[in-house]
Amino acid sequence: MFYREYIKIKSLVVHSVGNKLHQEDVRLSKRPLSVDAEVKQFLTAYFVSAFKSPEYFTFLPDSESTRNRVFACARRIFDDPETLLDQSVVLARHLYDRSEHPKIKGGEFYTVYFQECIIDGETVDAVGLFKSENKDTFLKIYPAGESFEIESETGINIHKLDKGCLIFNTEQDKGYVVAVVDNTGKGTDAQYWMDDFLHVGPRHDDYYHTQQALSLCGRFVREELPQQFDMSKADQAALLNKSVQFFKDRDTFNVNEFAAEVMEQPDLAERFGKYKSDYQRERDIEIADDFAISDSAVKKQARVLRSVIKLDKNFHIYVHGNRNLIEQGVDENGKFYKIYYREES
Repeated sequence: MFYREYIKIKSLVVHSVGNKLHQEDVRLSKRPLSVDAEVKQFLTAYFVSAFKSPEYFTFLPDSESTRNRVFACARRIFDDPETLLDQSVVLARHLYDRSEHPKIKGGEFYTVYFQECIIDGETVDAVGLFKSENKDTFLKIYPAGESFEIESETGINIHKLDKGCLIFNTEQDKGYVVAVVDNTGKGTDAQYWMDDFLHVGPRHDDYYHTQQALSLCGRFVREELPQQFDMSKADQAALLNKSVQFFKDRDTFNVNEFAAEVMEQPDLAERFGKYKSDYQRERDIEIADDFAISDSAVKKQARVLRSVIKLDKNFHIYVHGNRNLIEQGVDENGKFYKIYYREES
């Protein structure tokens, strides 16, 4: 977990990076930005307040023989913070080379050196990379004689970070611990920040394994079981609820305990084990058989894995608990569900 209370800016550099496809320019600063203590507080809040997700990433190599460009620059800055300006120029040019999608907006690019960052109980330095692409209009009102005047100005909203990355000086041998923010969209044009510029992948921590395991369970129940077993939607919903509840009730995950307790039937448990192997191979991922369960990941995935029975376009039944309170049948009017309850609200 990342705590922002004590973080402070040691130094920062600002450049302007345009869209290379549109033949826009790169304007490079020749010295770090000099700001007073009050402005540093505003900038710190602008840069780090958007980092709320407990999901972390790590740098991937650009190829089998070449280390990631951003990783290499961050390592040089951590080795010698005085190289921040020089490395920021390398990073700005690297970002410019990756800004070739027609929808990518130009903007200010910040390279920041932070101190007093607390992550997972460890106090470390961090390198921050940020880009502001969108501008807001602000009104400035001031007294003039016996009345007031009003002017409009265009600037950056310090409550709306567009793109950001925090590289924490820990786990260098694994590609550092990296936090990423991208609030400008999820389309192809937006992926250049995470994929093309940063080139990061998921950090294989407890959050990752919990998220992947729950996603695996969801796909197994919704996609695999209907093909292999005669299982109603209500039974699928009940099994999905049971799977999520397992993660909510436990501190640790063990794949054998999960299969025995949730799947219960030997043929179902055996099928789950085979599906897990196929799932990992097809997606080129690895889900640990044992790990500490991340409550944050369970909370996020539980919203995705809601047990819903969709009946034509007329009704949705949200199943939260006891499977025995739902009956399914057919009469002269067609298919039906019978639901038992004690109270309504």
